[in-house]
Amino acid sequence: MHATAPDTVAGLVVAAVGARGTRRIWGLPGGGSSLDLIQAAGRCGVDFVLCRHEGSAAMMAVADAELTGAPGVVLTTKGPGLSNAANGVSCATLERAPVLLVTDGFTPAQTGWITHQVFDQRAATAAYVKGHARCEGDDAAAELDTLLDIAAAHPRGAVHLDLTSAAAKRQARPTPRQPPPPVALTDLEPLRALLAAAHRPVLILGLEATEAAAECRALAAALGCPVLVTYKAKGVVDDAHPQHAGIFTGGTLEAQVVSAADLIVLVGADPVEFILQPWRYRAPVAEIAARPFPVHYTAIAAGAYGSIARIAATLAEHATPSDWRATEIAAHRAAMRDALTWPPGGGGVAPPRIVQLAAEAAMRAGRDPRATVDAGAHMFSATAFWPCSRPRDLLISNGLATMGFALPAGIAAALHDPGRGAVAFTGDGGLMMCVAELATAADQSARLVTVVFNDGALSLIDVKQQQRQLPTEGVRWGRADFAMVAEGFGARGFRAHDEAGLAAAFDAAFAHDGPSLVDVQVDPAGYVQQLQAMRG
Repeated sequence: MHATAPDTVAGLVVAAVGARGTRRIWGLPGGGSSLDLIQAAGRCGVDFVLCRHEGSAAMMAVADAELTGAPGVVLTTKGPGLSNAANGVSCATLERAPVLLVTDGFTPAQTGWITHQVFDQRAATAAYVKGHARCEGDDAAAELDTLLDIAAAHPRGAVHLDLTSAAAKRQARPTPRQPPPPVALTDLEPLRALLAAAHRPVLILGLEATEAAAECRALAAALGCPVLVTYKAKGVVDDAHPQHAGIFTGGTLEAQVVSAADLIVLVGADPVEFILQPWRYRAPVAEIAARPFPVHYTAIAAGAYGSIARIAATLAEHATPSDWRATEIAAHRAAMRDALTWPPGGGGVAPPRIVQLAAEAAMRAGRDPRATVDAGAHMFSATAFWPCSRPRDLLISNGLATMGFALPAGIAAALHDPGRGAVAFTGDGGLMMCVAELATAADQSARLVTVVFNDGALSLIDVKQQQRQLPTEGVRWGRADFAMVAEGFGARGFRAHDEAGLAAAFDAAFAHDGPSLVDVQVDPAGYVQQLQAMRG
């Protein structure tokens, strides 16, 4: 696939990411090094996907990195291209996704007389990337490999290659890459002792657990205890498994089951995944993670750091069953789902039913799509009611929690696995931030169903405004006809106002072999109840 040997720095960049598993580069080119990279990508068998906005391209790179484990790559022009990409690149760092941002750059000679589009691009990204390079030295290959290793090291995140056209055209030779040394494990005995003394432990799985799903499942089975997952860890334990107790955010919804534990074990749960509320539990907390976290919500009584898979497997060998009963866990799981459900009654369709009807329609069509979820009030229903059985069955921006994620991520997921395709759950506000990417989905013939929760508002902020008993100002707008917009971009568009119409629209959307969009009028009556149940 990547047979062509690089003869320039541009070729070296493409070959290096290709050797690590990258299959696509996302972005909008400028007139400098980005054109050299596109040419090199074609020679090396890496696809370039032309997007409509640099921020969305970076979101696609984030989803790509999460699904493949390889570097996600986004390229932009200098100046405005880099500025537009900022939100997506910061998303990569807070989602712990290894992403390489490549920007057109200025040479020192050029900045001696040019001011048009010029600012300090390294300083501009310094707050949200882990490393920076220009590949202008004698060993560009080593410089690039170091940069990519930085992106892949925990905590994973974005790095920035500011590449001038002159540097991209330089002759370059690859150098043998030295594999990183194996990660040593810390002493497991303190954590093992805590587990041995606990009668009612609870496991909380986070984003790092996605890389050790089998071992985490084995540890859970050995303990026989409730397992909660963060949004990013949905599917590490099958939603249908009898030990699955629900989602953990750090809020109110899961408090009853976690409060009943005598030991809380965080497995790969990065504090960036928790909401902005103080830690509410008195039980000791143990932690399994790739490395200690410098800022945490709570004190850690015992931690084990290194390979999560090796740590979980070792602990499972010596674990003894807990005192939890399956009926207890089932009752907690049912209570959490019931708290997020509300009966129909208002105008439109209740968000939980939107998600359930989408899952039913996908099953009728013989489809098994991944789901991507945008930030907003609809995410409570999407994350709770979309069924997941494998890691990364659901993609969401949780660390940054940005709007405008679901559609770009859905495109990346659909292209990653065309057989499965994807369904993107987005609010009307989030979609309006990236709606032009429907044209990208059409260009790529992505098997993507975009579901728009059309309630004419920034509903999550609307609810918070209501909770503070403030007048309704600055959070609502008219309801757009997104089905018509989708048709204009080359996708199929459907509208629905009730459950019967929505079921029919979903059947038509999932039967379509390319991109489609379902614009559904939402009944927002239960959002206040949902937010209260989730966060208190």
